[in-house]
Amino acid sequence: MQQNKVLALQQKFLRLPFGKQLFSAFAARKAPYFASVSPLVETLEPNRCEILVKKRKRVQNHLGTMHIIAIANGLEMAMGFMAEASIPPHLRWIPKGMELSYPNKGKTDILCTATVAAEDWKEGDLSVKVVATDTSGTPIVAGTILLWITKRPT
Repeated sequence: MQQNKVLALQQKFLRLPFGKQLFSAFAARKAPYFASVSPLVETLEPNRCEILVKKRKRVQNHLGTMHIIAIANGLEMAMGFMAEASIPPHLRWIPKGMELSYPNKGKTDILCTATVAAEDWKEGDLSVKVVATDTSGTPIVAGTILLWITKRPT
């Protein structure tokens, strides 16, 4: 079976000095708004992706905590790259909605994680679990991103 294109590209970058940073910058350019949070792809594997969003002035709100939209941006990127690294080649995906709750303030760097069970990749709706945690592992944002999965046209 042919290796997934996203995972193959990541492996090429990881062989280079600063490969993780270079892959992350390249990946963020796929949707320019991702670059606004300067994401770092910490983990990318089938059915799981972790994106680190560092707490910088440009992603903070007026309270000095992480802006919720910056965190949502990191979660959407984690979901998108997880989906691209996971979806069977005969299927395609498009986001349908997002539901998030904000149980805590983001006072540190944030790790945005998207996960799904391998057996859930089939036609119809797919709820992807997303969670953003601070450096102590406390959930800052949690929820789901709903995907619509259809067959790829032949």
